[in-house]
Amino acid sequence: MKLLVACLVILLVAMIAKTYLFSFRFQSPRDYAETGPQFDITTHLSGEMLSEGLIFGPTGKMTNSFVARMVGSWDGNTGTLTEEFRYSNGTTQNRKWYLTLGPDNTFTGTADDLVGEAQGVVSGSTLRLSYEITLPAESGGHILQATDWMYLTADGAIMNKSEMRKFGLKVAELVATMRSN
Repeated sequence: MKLLVACLVILLVAMIAKTYLFSFRFQSPRDYAETGPQFDITTHLSGEMLSEGLIFGPTGKMTNSFVARMVGSWDGNTGTLTEEFRYSNGTTQNRKWYLTLGPDNTFTGTADDLVGEAQGVVSGSTLRLSYEITLPAESGGHILQATDWMYLTADGAIMNKSEMRKFGLKVAELVATMRSN
């Protein structure tokens, strides 16, 4: 019996360690500092882009897909990123990000559906953005903590993976591509 309890405790500790220490949410920009090509936010989030992606719910099943037309523009250290989403369930959504470059490869962002200000950092071939977002009323109006990671590939495409959490639990995940159009 003691051996069974010890094995269960070890298994539980291993599961917790994997979940909290070796997962998507515990990546660090330092992990990618030496990677290339170098992500330049004013270059790679500029002009017309097409994004295609999938959204997964809390059970891991795909719940929706989307196509988004995006346009980024910059004037010095400030920029905008306009997004027009068409979802597979027939809904549409528009968002406009207002971005401001800061020191040491950091930046901030705001948008109408964000709570406060998003905090971002560029490191090597990656960009990480953390923020709180309010879902539309038809989706429950919940406030979720979001973490976006964008990974620049050698051919200039951007792979985006995002997790949305409520009370620390993952409730949604997004995987998308972004390409110049």
